[in-house]
Amino acid sequence: MRVSSLISRRNFVRLGLGLAGGQMLSPPAVTAAPVGRRRAKQVLVLFEQGGVSQIDSWDPKPQAVAEHKSPFEPVATSVPGLQFTRLLARTAPLAHKLTIVRCMTQPTPGIGNSHPKGSQYIYSGEAPGGPVEMPDISSVVAMLQGSHASHLPSNIMVPGTNEQSPATKIGFLPPAYKVFKTGGNPADPKWTVPNLGLLGVDDARFRTRTRLLDRLNIGLLGADRARDAKAMKSLMTRAIDMLTNPATRKAFNIESEPEAVRQRYGTGMRGRSYLLGRKLIESGVRFVMVDVREPQNSFRDGKPVGYGGGNNMNWDHHDAIYAKTHTNIKGGGAGRGRWGIHTWPMMGSTDQALSALIEDMDQRGLLEETLLCFVTEFGRTPKINNRQGRDHWTHAFSFAFAGAGVPGGQVVGATDKDGGYITSSQAFTIEDYAATVYEKLGIDRHKPIYTPADRPILLSRHGQPIGELF
Repeated sequence: MRVSSLISRRNFVRLGLGLAGGQMLSPPAVTAAPVGRRRAKQVLVLFEQGGVSQIDSWDPKPQAVAEHKSPFEPVATSVPGLQFTRLLARTAPLAHKLTIVRCMTQPTPGIGNSHPKGSQYIYSGEAPGGPVEMPDISSVVAMLQGSHASHLPSNIMVPGTNEQSPATKIGFLPPAYKVFKTGGNPADPKWTVPNLGLLGVDDARFRTRTRLLDRLNIGLLGADRARDAKAMKSLMTRAIDMLTNPATRKAFNIESEPEAVRQRYGTGMRGRSYLLGRKLIESGVRFVMVDVREPQNSFRDGKPVGYGGGNNMNWDHHDAIYAKTHTNIKGGGAGRGRWGIHTWPMMGSTDQALSALIEDMDQRGLLEETLLCFVTEFGRTPKINNRQGRDHWTHAFSFAFAGAGVPGGQVVGATDKDGGYITSSQAFTIEDYAATVYEKLGIDRHKPIYTPADRPILLSRHGQPIGELF
């Protein structure tokens, strides 16, 4: 697939319409023909950045040696014989909707101990550092398939503020396909997405400007560029629709949800972000990623709440992983301010939001054609270190999947009694995860896309779809 030269002139459209968020709208997609085992029309990725401990979540190990095992005992799920830890007690009754892949691994040297590289690996599905910087999966999907809704971007990150979100890359694709990040804290009662309205411009004046821009476009492009002119006209029409369509603001308006729904997800940053992810999927966005890092000063129930320390509130539990609140350890692995894995800002809010999301999407029929992925860049060591934490671990970790034809109530792969090494014949990489996403969407990975230098690039060339998810 080659991209038209119209994209290089996209700034002209942006200037004419006054769109501050340049990546809000993508050009018309080049439709990818359905291939293989397509079941998904949309994808919702929950990226819990930092390295979620597999031992304390999806892969409990009650037989591990006492000094290293998780203090959180296993709980039964809705699937006989399948257990999670009690940190996922709300999600456990929904296990029949999930497939847990316990044999994820990341064998690429130099990637496993780097959060930026590990995050970029998740975003792009390719190990960073190759001769060509690969674009994010969401950007490729936006280019090939576009959005179901003309008034919304094809790929959105909610909120896109965690410390590794700069690792998102557009690679060799045009800037128009860059992921749109909502920004801010959705738990803040004053939160809005910037530049979604006609600020300071009434409707009549705006329409006058668009008519003038139409005439300018005709004069600049000329008859010999009719194809590009038509495509730019389509892009401009979609931009106008985005700015003037009330459905745009409604898609981002969490307060339009019933109080009971908002409470079910949780009213902190994670709950509100997961809920917004569902709203955007329901509104027709093709690819949504939720990444949450609760700030030290946040909100719950619309009221300010402070989390002491709190500057490191992701899953990078090098220190005091089982702290009852937060640690004030200075130096060491990840420094001070880490909250224990079982606390509200961490697994407490995650279990509530995840279980609410699965139930809600299922009840609304959204799981039928939406691939839901719960991912993290790597796992954590089976042994507890001398700071009472767990360090980075790439040999074995867990992902969870649901929807779009994913068989429920299934476990794929297995690890040893300590949760440190894969013992099953199956072992899957991030490339395999990416190949699964493309396959579910019906994107032909064997058909190359091209760099501006006309170099053919195959998608997830080192990966294969995880067969058990089909």
